[in-house]
Amino acid sequence: MISDTAILKQNPLTTVVDTYKRYVTLKTHKIQALPIVILMPHSSCNCRCIMCDIWQGNSRDQLAEADVRGLLDSLRALRTQWVVMSGGEALMNPNLFRLCDLLRAEGMRVTILSTGLLLKRYAHEVVHHSDEVIVSLDGSEDVHNAIRRIPNAYHKLREGVKAVKALDSHFRISARCVIQRANFADWPHIIDAAHEIDLDQISFLPADVSTEAFNRPELWADDKTSEVKPAAEELPQLKMVIEALIQTYAADFTSGYIAESPAKIRRIYDYYAALHGLAEFPVVRCNAPWVSAVVEADGTVRPCFFHEAAGNIKETALPDLLNSPAAIDFRRHLDMDADPTCRKCVCSLNLRPTKRLLPPAP
Repeated sequence: MISDTAILKQNPLTTVVDTYKRYVTLKTHKIQALPIVILMPHSSCNCRCIMCDIWQGNSRDQLAEADVRGLLDSLRALRTQWVVMSGGEALMNPNLFRLCDLLRAEGMRVTILSTGLLLKRYAHEVVHHSDEVIVSLDGSEDVHNAIRRIPNAYHKLREGVKAVKALDSHFRISARCVIQRANFADWPHIIDAAHEIDLDQISFLPADVSTEAFNRPELWADDKTSEVKPAAEELPQLKMVIEALIQTYAADFTSGYIAESPAKIRRIYDYYAALHGLAEFPVVRCNAPWVSAVVEADGTVRPCFFHEAAGNIKETALPDLLNSPAAIDFRRHLDMDADPTCRKCVCSLNLRPTKRLLPPAP
């Protein structure tokens, strides 16, 4: 999950120019600056998670060095500062670290999203060719393994983090956790596990059950969504768990170890209540299509994970895709209060023009 909470110093002139270009982008709907780009280096995954269908895909697409080299001029022109290697499992791309080097040589920060299963094997490369890792943590050991449907997934994750920290104790490894029916009761143990594994932070979001993202060309049927979302009769328990968390882990909220505020954590209950028709969906404040883009393993470009594709970088340059008449029209008329995809979004990004991003690690 992308975080928009980090602020660090940058070159003052660069800061002024970027702020201006991002402000113009929001006003005109024409992309002048694109601070964040999400790349999917590999289309497949090494987990079989119950809330995601990426692992079921037959495709083994992956971004090649030529693809990223072809993007460099576009990313320079768009003043991209942060590249997130998503997936699938990014570490399954054998040329991943060469791709990281190309981007970091341009002054871009590189974050790798990972299941953690390959983290120990590539610990040295991760430390020397990227700036941070975000792993997926779904529960205490038994719960995590059950959700991932991979034997010893928790052990491999823990050993991977340990290997990276042994090389560089200051290397940042945080976690994201999808709260769902299988783990919401385990929530306190998830936070305890994050501390035990020696993660630097943990973030929480609900499960997406209503879009075609994550390799779902057809929307899930009710029986499948019922496996992932808490049942209506479980919602009171979910609310109790959340309120207990806010009290018990107050220090972790205050310190920022838990990335979200208590109010944002309560939105997870609101989201699931809305799926059952018991509440309105939480209001979404997001500008992801104006500040970021997703490039999939086959070159497909989307304004975010959940909206329709805008084209392919193998056919059209990224700035031309983002600023085509259709793309500009999409942004100009996107009403997040009415759009059915946006109203049910589980992973919004709201990056103000004045918000600074983390620079590459020294």
